[in-house]
Amino acid sequence: MIELFKIIHNKYDVRVTPALEFNNRGPTRGNKYKLLNKNFHYDVRKYSFMARVVNIWNSLPDYVVHVDSVSNFKSRLDKFWLDQPVMFEWKADLTGTGSRSFKCDIRVD
Repeated sequence: MIELFKIIHNKYDVRVTPALEFNNRGPTRGNKYKLLNKNFHYDVRKYSFMARVVNIWNSLPDYVVHVDSVSNFKSRLDKFWLDQPVMFEWKADLTGTGSRSFKCDIRVD
């Protein structure tokens, strides 16, 4: 999330960062830096950095992402995630993101 914050707030050189598309489809819930979630057909893009972090980023509230420095973002993100169950159970859902774990039925006889 910190790297995505740096990309969105132009802390890196624009020539080397991935191109992000913001959701400009009218007012949305969540933060004002909401990213457009794309559909990918091939696994190469489906599991890339941008595809994995968009849902988590979009679930963050505005008071977390609308700050002026990286250190303020880190502290607000830590406070927001403090009550999330994912801190103690890695398969848990982050608020508003849906399931992040791969589900399959494997039977060993």
